[in-house]
Amino acid sequence: MRHGWKTWLFGGMLVTHAALRYELIRHKRGIPRLSAVAPIDAGSGEKLPRLSVIVPARNEEEGIGQALESLLNQDYADLELVVVDDRSEDRTREVIDAVAARHPGRMRTITVTELPPGWLGKNHALWLGARQTSGEWLLFADADVVFEPSCCRRAVWYAEREGLGHVTMSTDAKARSFWLDAFISLFLYGFIVTRRPHLANDPRSKIGLGMGAFNLIRRSEYLRIGTHAAISLRPDDDLRLGTRAKRMGVRQRVLRCPDLLCIEWYPSLRAVVEGFEKNVFAVLEYNPLRVAGTVAGVFTLMVLPYLALLREKGANRMLAAVTVALHSANLVYANKIEDRQAWSHAVVLPVTTILFIYTVLNAILKTISRGGIRWRDTFYPLNELRRQTGLEQAGDLEASLAPLKE
Repeated sequence: MRHGWKTWLFGGMLVTHAALRYELIRHKRGIPRLSAVAPIDAGSGEKLPRLSVIVPARNEEEGIGQALESLLNQDYADLELVVVDDRSEDRTREVIDAVAARHPGRMRTITVTELPPGWLGKNHALWLGARQTSGEWLLFADADVVFEPSCCRRAVWYAEREGLGHVTMSTDAKARSFWLDAFISLFLYGFIVTRRPHLANDPRSKIGLGMGAFNLIRRSEYLRIGTHAAISLRPDDDLRLGTRAKRMGVRQRVLRCPDLLCIEWYPSLRAVVEGFEKNVFAVLEYNPLRVAGTVAGVFTLMVLPYLALLREKGANRMLAAVTVALHSANLVYANKIEDRQAWSHAVVLPVTTILFIYTVLNAILKTISRGGIRWRDTFYPLNELRRQTGLEQAGDLEASLAPLKE
């Protein structure tokens, strides 16, 4: 019996989704939970190295108060907290000062009034904050991450025990609406099967990973890889920091931590669309062919099977039905790994996938039409951004962390 090209296409899609399930299983096995490898009393009573936490903030009045309180409530004996107010125009500084008043002498605030050339605002804020620290370990954390009290102690204890230089962790992502939660579920699934985070834990692989909610790096390794000065123009600074560290031989570990870290990813779908404008093109290395391949791949694997259910008959329709079922099961499985429930999100997968495609295309087209990105109220020309990959060889940048002059 002869098979038409559609049958081969739908059969190929089914095999591909089966392969994606295999990647999800590898992800679950290859990325341990922090709470599993570092018990609740890990490091308790021990003298752990000094930990310096750097939090950049620009117009973060809504979430930064709770985030800072959670850091100040860490049961880590030797922790210093540096907050960098990066030209905020809302009540961010007022909230920071209120937290500082409740915890006198326990945190420092740096105020940025002007952004020097050759820097993105957040990257500069992180670099500037690191210059004011003295810890053996540096933790770069976003301004809306809420930490469980034992999180830092357990993470540093684990890093010390394993002889690591860099640790990054996933979080529990909260959403205010069903559709935003469904989008997060799709993004999480796609992130796992495309970025393959478990390979960052394989020393033989060149794949590295960093996440903005929790990027913990040993100070000596941070200096060795060139600090944030080496990725000063990368909108995907968190990812690129981890990739750079791995490429330069830093012992890295990615952990799952949805029970100890929590973040509100974006407040709304509109904010997601706007937020993606700053870094999608960078993640795809400013390569139009990668953009086309990504969009075509997502549409073929995640939208076309649903269309086939409506238009095809016989064996083709059966293949499409099995593909849709496996695709939905994969989404649910991927989210279950991170303690998220996604059964209801599987029902609206075609809609969230189309929204994702729109978000990517919107980001790319706006970046190209504008000739750059606008981030934190500053415009960065595309030709300037393209000049830096963030993977260039590191020079002797240790002086970059010399303390600021009084």
